[in-house]
Amino acid sequence: MKFDEKREFDIIFIGRITIDFNPAYANDIKEEFKPLKNVHYFEKFVGGSPANTAIGVTKHGLKAGFISKVSDDQFGDFVIDYFNENHVDTTHITRCTAGEKLGLTFTEMLSSDESRILMYRNCAADLQLGVEDISEAYIKSAKALFVSGTALAESPSREAVLKAVLFAKKVQTTIIFDIDYRSYNWKNDDETSIYYSMVAKEADIIIGSREEFDLTEKLICGKKNDLQSAAYWQAHNAKILVIKHGRQGSSAYVRGGEHYKIKPFPVNARKSFGGGDGYNAGFLYGLFQGWNMMDCLEFGSAEASMMVRSNNCSDDLPDYEGVKNFIKQEKALYGEMVVRA
Repeated sequence: MKFDEKREFDIIFIGRITIDFNPAYANDIKEEFKPLKNVHYFEKFVGGSPANTAIGVTKHGLKAGFISKVSDDQFGDFVIDYFNENHVDTTHITRCTAGEKLGLTFTEMLSSDESRILMYRNCAADLQLGVEDISEAYIKSAKALFVSGTALAESPSREAVLKAVLFAKKVQTTIIFDIDYRSYNWKNDDETSIYYSMVAKEADIIIGSREEFDLTEKLICGKKNDLQSAAYWQAHNAKILVIKHGRQGSSAYVRGGEHYKIKPFPVNARKSFGGGDGYNAGFLYGLFQGWNMMDCLEFGSAEASMMVRSNNCSDDLPDYEGVKNFIKQEKALYGEMVVRA
């Protein structure tokens, strides 16, 4: 990948911002694995996959901006202050004017293998983003535009995202599409496939699970395996596909036919979610540094493992040294080829 080094921002993100309430697990208050109905104490964090990824890349030193809407209340204040403290540009995050609220996510941690989410997302603030909120000049100021698939779930947000994608194509800003499927946002699979495939056809980099690729491809080419998916999207615009398989690891397919595969780093997990946000942050950082693909995958996989052992998806996102030290420790325990074998 080649990026325009003269541009002000490395990545501008567009999509979901939420508030996460996770069972407390700090200091003297530790809610062990249990059903949500039995949890009394929670910790509050900024959440939402694109928001977490934006925070993650800034902790590695990339310069990030964000396009979204937040509620005009104390939670909106919390998000904007948190982004500013973490050096995410907020000049294109605007306030809702009709009382819409940020989505609230309550997480249930039943075991290291089983977690669930209870989401309150009626009239969600981020889905009120409109075409009037999209600036061609802002998108032109970035090397890449990161699109979260959840932002396509409803109008007016979906039209705003499509406008941003059109601008990105016009001004030659690289498009990164994180499929980021959340069933609670969508009416049916056909609707999802229509809008996902529209953005995927324009994207330079597509990131998603095998199930998310199946959903994206549902109406246009039927169910495929990883190699077939790579060939299909690379026949359009994609240069890199990253396809995740959970505990089995992830693969990257590069235009030209190269294929790379990596396994997760072994950890004792606190939760089964949040790893994808760390993975995205680590992988994209490596890509922007011009690393070879295996090093990008290893760095992303390491950050993912660090985040599933954490009690949150934002505060504990590591810096570069944190990830490198984690990799060094894991290899000392399990061998140099722990994820590459």
